[in-house]
Amino acid sequence: MRIAILGTRGIPSQYGGFEKCAEHIALSLVERGHEVIMYNSHNHANQKVLWNGVKIVHIYDPEFKLGSLGRFIYDYRCISDLKNQNCDIILQFGYRSSPVWKIIMPKNVSLVTNMGGLEWKRSKYGPLLRKFIHLAEKLAVYNCDNLISDSLGIQSYLLKKFEKISQYIPYGAYIFNDPDEKILADFQLSKYKYDLFIGSLEPENSLEIILDGVVKAQVDRDFLVVGNRLTRNGKFLQNKYRKYANIKFLGSIYDDKGLNNLRYFSNLYFHGHTLGGTHPLLLEAMACRSLISANDNEFNRFIVGNDAMYFQTVEDITKQMLAKGKESQEYSYYLDNNAFKIKNYYSWKNIGERYERYFYDLIKNEFIQHNV
Repeated sequence: MRIAILGTRGIPSQYGGFEKCAEHIALSLVERGHEVIMYNSHNHANQKVLWNGVKIVHIYDPEFKLGSLGRFIYDYRCISDLKNQNCDIILQFGYRSSPVWKIIMPKNVSLVTNMGGLEWKRSKYGPLLRKFIHLAEKLAVYNCDNLISDSLGIQSYLLKKFEKISQYIPYGAYIFNDPDEKILADFQLSKYKYDLFIGSLEPENSLEIILDGVVKAQVDRDFLVVGNRLTRNGKFLQNKYRKYANIKFLGSIYDDKGLNNLRYFSNLYFHGHTLGGTHPLLLEAMACRSLISANDNEFNRFIVGNDAMYFQTVEDITKQMLAKGKESQEYSYYLDNNAFKIKNYYSWKNIGERYERYFYDLIKNEFIQHNV
């Protein structure tokens, strides 16, 4: 098969979940003998035209100048180039602007949209942009017959709201098998003597509730916040908790080895995301045998089930901060169960095979329809 992937800033991943998923799916498909074309922003750090067997097409991306408007232009340029690629499958991640350009999509090609989470609920977008993204979601659902949901919660949402069937294929992760306690010295930390949050510092990720609970608990452990601290809400949070020396905003960290060791040796790992999907950060925490406290919502419970603690309030956080943590080994069965899930259900190898099988089914069905 010849497959084009668009809707991300490119690979290797430097941004969010879509990029990481696109990277692993592309590499998996190439490993299985398929030809993969990946669209990268022109200003991506990777300037190669071939990366680990994946063909890279660099497209001018004015988002750094124009913001959201630039993303529309970037998507338009990517889709316009598809006519030169002669693909069997087009896989697009997200729906923020791509559905607007449906009219210029190549015909007689199977278009697949990974719907992601509930983007229109993100507080970082203004009211008008949220309304537009909500409309774009509807356009994506009605303009694309082949939808992928990355969680059972999103699959249920699409069925209830739009009466649209989607294929459930979650994100993946790799089991982290080589912890190195020496790396903690780079952060001036000791194992199990700190708690951790990794993610974007936006209101929908519950960080303010978490930090309020940390303050109320008055424990002597450090609390590390990893994520872009230069956003509007990130600056607000840094200012609000500036007098608490144990709360440390580390900014973004892109070194997987460092992040995985931080996860592995943390006392508690907090996952506050509320807007759905099978969030890759949650899977990576499971893969690193983190003791997880997750926001209590259906999306997180679909993934971790009974193998995590959950919170809704500041009081929940405080109680968990004061209780026994990972060092006690009391919750070791949580860690074992989560590692089992990653190995048997959420491994990237397994996820790549599911994408390949789904693509083959689409091509087979297209062939049958054209020959009936």
